[in-house]
Amino acid sequence: MTLDPSTPVIIGVAQVTDRVDDPEVARTPVELMTDALRSAAIDAGALTALGGLDLVAAVGGMWRYRDPGRQVATAVGAADAGTLLTGLSGTSPQRLLDHLATRIAAGQLEAAAMVGGEAFRSRRRARRMGVEVRRDADAELGPAERYEGALDMATEHEMRRGVAEPGVVYPLFETAIRHSRGESVAEHRNRIGTLWAGFNAVAVENPHAAVRTPMTATEITTPSKDNRMVAAPYTKAMMANNSVDQASAVLIVSAARAAALGVPRDRWVFPLVGTRADDEASPGVRHDLHRSPAARSAGSLVFELAGTDMDEVNHLDIYACFPASVQVCALELGLDLDGSSDRPLTVTGGLTFAGAPHSNSVGQSLAAMVGRLRERPGTGLVYGNGGYLGKHAFGLYGTEPPAGGYRTASAEVDLEATPSRTPDPDFAGQATIDGYSVSHDREGSPMRALVSMLTTSGSRVWGGTTQRATLDAMVVEEFVGRPAELDPDGLVAI
Repeated sequence: MTLDPSTPVIIGVAQVTDRVDDPEVARTPVELMTDALRSAAIDAGALTALGGLDLVAAVGGMWRYRDPGRQVATAVGAADAGTLLTGLSGTSPQRLLDHLATRIAAGQLEAAAMVGGEAFRSRRRARRMGVEVRRDADAELGPAERYEGALDMATEHEMRRGVAEPGVVYPLFETAIRHSRGESVAEHRNRIGTLWAGFNAVAVENPHAAVRTPMTATEITTPSKDNRMVAAPYTKAMMANNSVDQASAVLIVSAARAAALGVPRDRWVFPLVGTRADDEASPGVRHDLHRSPAARSAGSLVFELAGTDMDEVNHLDIYACFPASVQVCALELGLDLDGSSDRPLTVTGGLTFAGAPHSNSVGQSLAAMVGRLRERPGTGLVYGNGGYLGKHAFGLYGTEPPAGGYRTASAEVDLEATPSRTPDPDFAGQATIDGYSVSHDREGSPMRALVSMLTTSGSRVWGGTTQRATLDAMVVEEFVGRPAELDPDGLVAI
């Protein structure tokens, strides 16, 4: 078929990873992003592509750059390029690349780059060693134009009750998943250990992975000196890992620009479809803790627009901050995690083992997915999740161009099928537990449980307990479905 010259094409990708011992000589986040972009141009075999960039878009990070895209653009010789900067979310890379592809398809851009990166590892080492690291944020730059803003994750009341960090909330989702499947604590532990061992196996073969040590399912789920229990039911080997000095870059151009640059056709990878949808930001108002109507809607739409289905996709990268994210996405897409399959769920190894910069895990996945598609042509699905399973983004990529051009859409979420719950922050009395997690200290002792409960009127309320006997029991017994008493201060008696 004749290819529309405005068809968006990914021509170059790169990941860069530092593991230096001396944090004083470590590259800064902007240096990592800059080197990743230069490497992406080398990957494309088109160094001249950088000077012709119309836009350099950066994934937001935990740093103080006002306009990192401007600093990267200047460094690579694209001083006239425009810039964008996203907010913080695991969906940011996929949604940003979808935005760039859409603008190229509309003829608004000819060439763009997406970069993202962090230097968490070296900065943490610097704090431990009591030394200073180099800072290169240009304070004279004005703020970059924003693409999607701050991430809303929970209400103030929820945060006061303990809904305050992913490493506590996702294990709570995990217990809701366990209860919905009717599993015992042991059965559930064995199953998610096997799931995570599959991610570990991919990371072992990934040269950019932070953790490449092979681990069995039992080693992953069993607390040990090097694998402490963090928030039951998750050990350290099931938690997200952002302790990396790492960056990625994606070069995306029009087909006409790719041809003019002389990029070989076997290097081209096409964005085919991008979809998105949001659940309620507050997990307290969602109907079920183990479901995501928005992921279901956006996931269904990506296949509808592409005219294909999950069975026809050759490669997958399902966002893997914690096992719960993978399971919820799989449930909504109808992806069987329990059956035998030779199709890995990730091209990187996921956030536990591969590690990733804050908000740029999917950026690393996109770079890896392009490499996988070049090696094994076909199609690849990338999924990103943000907040507490609140934001969702899907991207389908392939080695053949989309027959009808690039497609993008926001999915409608059917809230009538799964109505929202009405908050009741002043509630006190008896309710039924529908999810919980038990946070542990660094010596492996349980400290506090975060407990989600449903009242008889259907409201979800939040509380916690530090009662040691209860905490010990919660780790080995199933407490979802049990009655509990919530006092006005948020303390739970079970």
